[in-house]
Amino acid sequence: MDLPISTPLSEITPRIAHLQASLNQMGLDGAMILQNTDLFYFSGTIQQGHLYIPAEGEPVFMVHKNFERARMESPLGTLIKLDSPKSVMDLIQKNGLKPPTIMGMELDVMPASTYFYYKKIFPHVEIQDISGPIRKIRAIKSAYEVDLIRKAAALSDEVTEMMPSLLKVGMTEVDLAGRVEAEARRRGHQGLVRMRMWGAEMFYGHLMAGPSAAVPSCIPSPTGGPSVSPAVAQGPGFRKIQPGDLVLLDYVFAWKGYLADSTRIFSLGEPSPEMVAAHTAILEMQARLKPMGKPGALAGDLYQEAMAFASQRGISENFMGAGENRVRFIGHGVGLELDELPVIAQGQRMALEAGMTIALEPKMIFPDVGVVGIENTHLVTPDGFEQLTHAEESIVCVPAG
Repeated sequence: MDLPISTPLSEITPRIAHLQASLNQMGLDGAMILQNTDLFYFSGTIQQGHLYIPAEGEPVFMVHKNFERARMESPLGTLIKLDSPKSVMDLIQKNGLKPPTIMGMELDVMPASTYFYYKKIFPHVEIQDISGPIRKIRAIKSAYEVDLIRKAAALSDEVTEMMPSLLKVGMTEVDLAGRVEAEARRRGHQGLVRMRMWGAEMFYGHLMAGPSAAVPSCIPSPTGGPSVSPAVAQGPGFRKIQPGDLVLLDYVFAWKGYLADSTRIFSLGEPSPEMVAAHTAILEMQARLKPMGKPGALAGDLYQEAMAFASQRGISENFMGAGENRVRFIGHGVGLELDELPVIAQGQRMALEAGMTIALEPKMIFPDVGVVGIENTHLVTPDGFEQLTHAEESIVCVPAG
């Protein structure tokens, strides 16, 4: 079976050039890329191997498994079959490159045991962390990447718009989640939602109803959910959805690697005036922040503006969590991973740049009641945030009968 090249060489070449510029700036001889997401970004495949990108010259991709598939999926010119990581330096040299003495590796995601293994088989190589420059390069999306995120956003909207036809009184949260996820899968959702943070896991996202949506959890999110087991500790559970419940749909659509993150609120019957007022305030906050999303704006300044707005409107007590469960961010980069740069958080000095894609997610959490709020994926442009997800933003009422 023929497999298409997933990413064109014209896309990968400038990515490698940007990394090589960082390598030269840091005084490194090269970088060894191992993590799946970074492998895909720089090679077009996640087949198991070692991608060596020298500071000067062409990269060498040494593939352990599956070599034939990697050759079909990756547009890189030099792919070599690798029998053992112990052969890596010899293969680098045989391909006309000088073996590195100072080399970058992704130390933010590399297990300690793996690090010590490479220290043992590369005894004369100084290993430094290259993860920071990689994450900054990946934060700025090309037109090719933006097009894929736009498609993910459009498919996310399609799934969101299916919710009123799927939501029924008496069904469990996990039943509804399964029906929503089937609609996503039918449209080509890849299933995996990748995250970079150690220990971070997610399956599609969070779908919970009523007080379940306000149940906190260990994850760095304003919402948690009871889930089906303490082994997961987030997301939908077995609670039956009741008349009057506010239903949170906070789902990620993953299309050909790229993610769009969206949150919408549904109500079985008419929502209370208090919840409508809270939701309206959050939509007003989003409207205030969108013009600020321009190149040069500091991520932390957007967070401070959101906090100032919450204080002015008297909604601080429930904004982004309640009590000690409050989180200190209102947005995050999205791309191949859900937790990319920049983070729109307290004290963040990273400046926005054109081409960044950011999920802005102001929410209000009311313990024992539920959640209101919004999340949209945006593109940073000279005119501010361009919104990419467009499903109805007001609370959508579904008849409870």
